[in-house]
Amino acid sequence: MGFMEKSNPKYDRILRFIKENPLLSSKEINDGSAVGVGYATLKRMLRVLTAQNFIETAGKGKATKYRISNSYDLLYPIDVDAYFEKEIDERVIRNSFNFDLIPDVLPHVALFTSDELQHLNSLHKKYTESTSQLSEQAYKKEMERLAIDLSWKSSQMEGNTYSLLETERLLKEKETAAGKTKDEAVMLLNHKEALDFIVENPSYTDPLSVARIEDIHSILIKDLGVDKNIRKRRVGISGTNYKPIDNEFQIREALEAMCRLVNKHENVFAKALLILVLLSYIQAFNDGNKRTARIISNAVLINNNYCPLSFRTIDSVEYKKAMLLFYEQNNLSVFKKIFTEQFEFAVNTYF
Repeated sequence: MGFMEKSNPKYDRILRFIKENPLLSSKEINDGSAVGVGYATLKRMLRVLTAQNFIETAGKGKATKYRISNSYDLLYPIDVDAYFEKEIDERVIRNSFNFDLIPDVLPHVALFTSDELQHLNSLHKKYTESTSQLSEQAYKKEMERLAIDLSWKSSQMEGNTYSLLETERLLKEKETAAGKTKDEAVMLLNHKEALDFIVENPSYTDPLSVARIEDIHSILIKDLGVDKNIRKRRVGISGTNYKPIDNEFQIREALEAMCRLVNKHENVFAKALLILVLLSYIQAFNDGNKRTARIISNAVLINNNYCPLSFRTIDSVEYKKAMLLFYEQNNLSVFKKIFTEQFEFAVNTYF
């Protein structure tokens, strides 16, 4: 559906009307919304919005009524460029952690539409067919290539200045680059070590637990002067007025709720996506949250024999904007698009 990329004024008007007037029939929506289309077109638009999980129905046949779904705020497309044209203090946001999101909202939301799942599953099938024809040696070689790309890009997103070639030299030959700090090399080497650990112990995060998350984080921040385990002090995020939880016990409760949510989910794509966004949203550690999220999300993919993501082609600013949009609005639409595009890139590039 083309309008999924950016919101469409006519669909916006219908959704706004349904939000303000829940449980009306299609005829009542047609008469009241003044959307300027014929009744047959409006019914088709309602079918589209239902298929995209933005509205849901109650009753059947002529008694069918419509209301906004739990998925609406999470999944409705937002024009990210227009959103960030507003300065940080002009944006109307959720400025604190949404305690209802993980236990009460996300368990009842289908994160992907049937069309999106069909696309992702076809890519997964392609990956399965490709890897079945690879020797163990060839598979390891491709995984090594992906690991270098992921270590480079994931570290670059955190301000690391190593180039991809310098990263390859460091990880393969332990040769540090001139003019770079020791911490930059350590960050990259830790990243590779964490990924190697996951590849060697694929089921380590199944089921997901707070202790296992802390273990992966410990590998990633080793020798970087970063505190281990759940943070005990307040942390701010640059570029936003969103304030993460600052209570150690509430952070642990949020992580535990996230683990329960992920462990109950049967869909591997949903598991991987939830880990990516929620670990970053909770900000459980003083540093290394997004790196930990990317490694553990990939651990879930690898453990289920799905293609891991290298994130190689994502622009760091675009990744940050998608993440900030989730922090400020709990909207997943832009990040979900990044996830899908990066899965497609990985399947078509490696193995």
